[in-house]
Amino acid sequence: MKRNRKIGPVLATALVASNMIGSGIFLLPATLAAVGSITIFGWMVATAGALLVAATLARLGRISPQAGGPCAYAADALGPYIGFQTTALYWVSCWSGNIAIAVTAAGYLASFVPALGSPLAGAAATCGLIWLMTLLNILGPRLVCQFESGAIALGLIPILLVAVLGWGYFNADLFMASWNVRHEPALQAIPNSLVLVFWAFTGLESASVAAGVVDHPERNVPLATIGGVLAAAVVYIGSCSVIMGMIPAADLARSSAPFADAARLMFGPAAGAFVAVMALIKTTGTLGGWVLLTAQTSKAGADRGLFPTVFARTDRHGIPMPSLLLMAAVMSAVVFLTMSPTIGEQFGKLIEVSTILCLLAYIYSCIALWRLDRPGPSPWVFVRYRVLAVAALLVCVWVIAASGRELLELTAGIVALTVPVYWFLIRPLRRGRVGATLR
Repeated sequence: MKRNRKIGPVLATALVASNMIGSGIFLLPATLAAVGSITIFGWMVATAGALLVAATLARLGRISPQAGGPCAYAADALGPYIGFQTTALYWVSCWSGNIAIAVTAAGYLASFVPALGSPLAGAAATCGLIWLMTLLNILGPRLVCQFESGAIALGLIPILLVAVLGWGYFNADLFMASWNVRHEPALQAIPNSLVLVFWAFTGLESASVAAGVVDHPERNVPLATIGGVLAAAVVYIGSCSVIMGMIPAADLARSSAPFADAARLMFGPAAGAFVAVMALIKTTGTLGGWVLLTAQTSKAGADRGLFPTVFARTDRHGIPMPSLLLMAAVMSAVVFLTMSPTIGEQFGKLIEVSTILCLLAYIYSCIALWRLDRPGPSPWVFVRYRVLAVAALLVCVWVIAASGRELLELTAGIVALTVPVYWFLIRPLRRGRVGATLR
């Protein structure tokens, strides 16, 4: 009997949803509590924007399937400098997001070791988790994937437990009392929450990778992408909303383990400890996987001549050890530089930077679609995806513009730094490679 290696729309949708429901959800309710339950409107706007971006990336995944995703699209469509810039921005986005994941894991670890609730001790625990997952990656990607695959199922337990059963403990009055904590106009409060909310949807570029293994991709990839984003949105909105109706906003903002606190209110201390363990396992597993992905992102850039050659170096087992060690050192330094009074505040700072840089990569992908897509048998499909790409680009620009002056200045500084790095480091390396090839 011939084996069919392709997957259908149901499995493809499950793949997209599971990739998006990552570890960020475990601390996101505490971060959003600083804005209030009005963020439910931010969720709706972000979901619509995520669907537009996902549709654009799904189209690119079909017309130009290759390793590197958004970074490869930018290089092919817009040239080596933009390719390098996109790779650099996406790489920084990945490892700053990795720190946010490690901060989340440290927050749930603090449920068992209260001393880790202090900024300095929490930072030390975060660095310890980063180096632990780096060591696991050095031992081999197989170990990382085995650990992460086991953590996925365990991690969904606390999310679904609170998202479904928590409604029996939901207090509408408490939810409305936390509606607008900062007492800002709605048209200001909602955009201010978009960067925080959009973090939940970063990683949707993984949907474009699935095109090669999906049966009838021209039909099932868009269906799976849209279905996966919607499924993730339901889980995110449901769980964050129910927690805001269970825990006062001020207490939730100070929480280092919101899902554990919610479970504790529902079923007692034992349930809170159980959820904290599950969340800790899931976040640690996710961290290991994303450390692997970040190292492979920089290696792919180096292999294409868009990143320093040190990132392409591997040991005899093919593991990019210099890249892993360099990343761990950089992430450890940033952990201490971003220390905040509460874990939620530190998490918020990190995910804002990670999200903005990822959105820039999405913007380049939207532009790349216009350069790489070609008319096919159905002109309407060609035109439709171009319109979707423009709409996705505008949403990304809007979220970035609403992020605030301080974050915009930091982003502009990172983008500006790519210019001298490319012209004085990457460009000479590329010329040297071309010269060596010619010789």
